[in-house]
Amino acid sequence: MPQTSPRSPADAGLRVFLTGASSGLGRALAHHYARRGARIGLVARRENLLQTLRSELPGEHLALAADVGDALQLQRAAAAFVESAGLPDVVIANAGVSVGTLTEAVEDLSAFETVLRTNLHGMVATFQPFVAGMRARGTGRLVGIASVAGLRGLPGAGAYSASKAAAIAYLESLRVELRGSGVRVVTIAPGYIATPMTAVNPYPMPFLLDADEAARRMLRVIDAGSSYAVVPWQMGIVAKLLRILPDPLFDALFARAGRKPRGLPL
Repeated sequence: MPQTSPRSPADAGLRVFLTGASSGLGRALAHHYARRGARIGLVARRENLLQTLRSELPGEHLALAADVGDALQLQRAAAAFVESAGLPDVVIANAGVSVGTLTEAVEDLSAFETVLRTNLHGMVATFQPFVAGMRARGTGRLVGIASVAGLRGLPGAGAYSASKAAAIAYLESLRVELRGSGVRVVTIAPGYIATPMTAVNPYPMPFLLDADEAARRMLRVIDAGSSYAVVPWQMGIVAKLLRILPDPLFDALFARAGRKPRGLPL
């Protein structure tokens, strides 16, 4: 049975705008927030999956079909949420895609473009409609789901690693820009989480978490307004060790590492 996130009196009025809500981690986050009494703007590309999710959740929520790679679609979804529920208290840029890529393969150029547009530009476009309002109000949480894959470039994952490294740097820039405004920017770098995105990985995934447990831990980070956290914490230690490895040693260790299959981004 999934563990229920603790509910506080303030949660009943909480408004959450969540991208990538239809599956995996986003779906788990939606369930946790709904059980806490929050009202959620559920954003994803596939409206049928959003409607199914909305029917499963306690409370009243909005299903907002939008592709985060299209800023105009996100602006419309944001406007619909604000009109119905008001300015959100928490915005979670969770939508992301991953696929194996090789720079020498001309057919992978489109995959690079899709991954970077979704994972980086999609995060910026998710936050943009809300930043001015949150700053004026003096409160809010802008939560970016990055990845430990952004801490070092992984072979066969150039697009994904680059997009997540850029997301981490972008979130840091945004955090400093909003310092003193009352708006918290939270960077979460997950390790391996059991989702459709990782199900295709043909290699061991240490400290693998199921999506429900990962969501429960992430909610604690978001509630605390932490500037940066790795989930699970064990992967944070691994990531720090990888960062300090000399390049020759890192290269030798990872040159033969398993690689995500190439093809359409997941």
